[in-house]
Amino acid sequence: MGELIVWIIQQIGYVGLVVLILAIVILPAAIRILPAWERAIVLRLGKFNRVTGPGPIILIPYVDRAIRVDTRIFTMDVPRQEMMTRDNVPVTVDAIVLFRVIEPRFAVLNIENYIRTTSLIAQTTLRSTIGQVELDELLAQRDKVNQRLQSVIDEQTEPFGVKVSTVEVRDVSLPDTMKRAMAAQAESERERRAKVINALGEFEAAEKLTQAAALIGREPAALQLRFLQSVREIASERATMTILPVPLDLLTPFLDMARRRMDSSGDTAPPSG
Repeated sequence: MGELIVWIIQQIGYVGLVVLILAIVILPAAIRILPAWERAIVLRLGKFNRVTGPGPIILIPYVDRAIRVDTRIFTMDVPRQEMMTRDNVPVTVDAIVLFRVIEPRFAVLNIENYIRTTSLIAQTTLRSTIGQVELDELLAQRDKVNQRLQSVIDEQTEPFGVKVSTVEVRDVSLPDTMKRAMAAQAESERERRAKVINALGEFEAAEKLTQAAALIGREPAALQLRFLQSVREIASERATMTILPVPLDLLTPFLDMARRRMDSSGDTAPPSG
């Protein structure tokens, strides 16, 4: 090892050796390579100098300081929280938040920890927003609730360069008593709809029967056709004996004929003693 050092000194001299040692020590601190999703905030003697990256960046050793910022989308879970809706129903809700840094300078200079701050803002906003909506709106109009959450959180994170792109309420848990009450309500609603549909059917049937009766009243022959159709339907069944009611309208011509004969016979009878 000593012989190698002596050989190097002979080749480059003492000045060259010093330069080589300085290069080995300084170059790693002077040159940084950033991937495509990172940006660097360069502070020179503690003051903001520039935003640079990606790719290779040149720094002045021991004068410049580079703070890396990831600009990819972060996926953050909002812990489950128990809260009250506007109609005083206890629910347990959790959510996810998607956000990214769009202004690396503000994310470094304006706030200490933008990830933790965004998480806390999301938790408090979720609690306050759920408290302003009713349970039916939370269950049936979740898209509107998500949009409201995204708008409020994004407005609060904008000063430190964070853009909230999506907020999704992932799960809404209800107490068992509330689930049973909602099931009973849904069953009552189905029974009500069934009764309404049945009543509408009865009404339409009565209306059609009324129209049929009016038609038969105007056309007496229609009643006889209906009677013959009923006879045909009964006769098609296999029965040993069939009793058929005879409408009086079918007997009316015979009754009129018998009445006329009786009247005529009464007129021609010889007078008594």
